[in-house]
Amino acid sequence: MPSTTSRRFLRPAALIGAAVLAASVAACGSADATPTPPAAPSASAPASASAAAGVLTIRDPWVKAADKGMTAAFGTLVNDSDTDVTITGVSTDVSRAELHEMAMKDGKMVMQAKPGGVVVRARSQAALEPGGDHLMLMDLTRPVRPGDQLDITLTFADGRAQTFTAVAKPFTGAQESYAPGHGATGAS
Repeated sequence: MPSTTSRRFLRPAALIGAAVLAASVAACGSADATPTPPAAPSASAPASASAAAGVLTIRDPWVKAADKGMTAAFGTLVNDSDTDVTITGVSTDVSRAELHEMAMKDGKMVMQAKPGGVVVRARSQAALEPGGDHLMLMDLTRPVRPGDQLDITLTFADGRAQTFTAVAKPFTGAQESYAPGHGATGAS
């Protein structure tokens, strides 16, 4: 007798349960569908950003390994947007930082702050490289060892910012002196 009564209530209960479950899954699916598109771009923003946002792609970012003092970060900045982008500042948690360039001054190549920032033209790219424009990291608070990953934040003229990760590696080229009194290089 209990089995007949149980069967009679089991089928409607199962159908009601299935309907509630289906409604719950459908509601979750539609709620999840809305946030997913905005979450995807923000998850990839540090490595690159969409042209619509006007933020750059940073290719092959790296930092010269250094025990103390100064070092520099390099890479290729790619602007896939239809407008120029100007980088006006840089920061990192291992040092104070500036946008720098190599320039002729009094007949010598010197390293100096880059006036006006780094401009990456629309649909173009700009190189940050030893012997040229670079991100100068000064007064290191800790050694930067080969293989370390540093988060570097670029600030743009319009107030936006973008963080990317650069890997430290040993480098002995270009003859710049990333040390106190860095105004002149070893070149004569």
